[in-house]
Amino acid sequence: MTTNGSTPHGGAGPAAAGSIEALYPFLYSGTTDVSAVLEQVRQSTAAKAQEILELRRTVLAADGQRLLACARDMAARFAAGGRLFAFGNGGSATDAQQLATAFLAPGGAARPLPALGLASDASVLTALSNDIGVDVIFARQLAAFGTKHDIAVGLSTSGNSENLLRAFGEAGRRGMLTIGIAGYSGGRMAELESIDYLFVVPSTSVHRIQEAQTTIYDALWELCQDALTVPAGAGPAGAGPAAEGDDAPRSASEGEGSQ
Repeated sequence: MTTNGSTPHGGAGPAAAGSIEALYPFLYSGTTDVSAVLEQVRQSTAAKAQEILELRRTVLAADGQRLLACARDMAARFAAGGRLFAFGNGGSATDAQQLATAFLAPGGAARPLPALGLASDASVLTALSNDIGVDVIFARQLAAFGTKHDIAVGLSTSGNSENLLRAFGEAGRRGMLTIGIAGYSGGRMAELESIDYLFVVPSTSVHRIQEAQTTIYDALWELCQDALTVPAGAGPAGAGPAAEGDDAPRSASEGEGSQ
């Protein structure tokens, strides 16, 4: 015990929730048994891998058909000359840029598609944040660039980011195809009428949420590529939008009450 009453690393006191000790207890257990530490690392890695595999299966079971319908609608927008705009905050900004890069520069024989990450231009972001406020940094860009043929994709772990909510509102007013990717139970994004497709990763772990979100937008990219290479109406991968009357729900839980 230190002089101020705290427990030093390697001590026996309980780790605070969210601390490094809580995330990786085997590194601070005070043990000198290397084999035991390595076994704990192995078990921790295996448990996390199993957790994300199960989470991905859950998302696929709940949203597989909606992912396909969404990708078809995206393909129809691209075929009409549309562009994709992706946005998010923090780690989700990095994911948004990766999403845009996957569409813009896929490599190999895949078809490049016009896409832009709205969190990548520091000059625009700092100007809007300084002159108006951080809540408009994405909405103002969509107001400047967005058209009815375009696609807006917003990523958030919580689903509560005000600047995403405003961006979806602006995108909806412009007739853009709007796609939300969130975690937990969807947060405030689940309440928006301006989101055409909302995909929710039902987890409270930010790490697992972001890993599963990566799988979601990778699947959308692959399905969209497939839809663009097969003529509309030629099969499940047709590039046309969902059939008239196919009222796909915005999320798997819509119409079932709050969970």
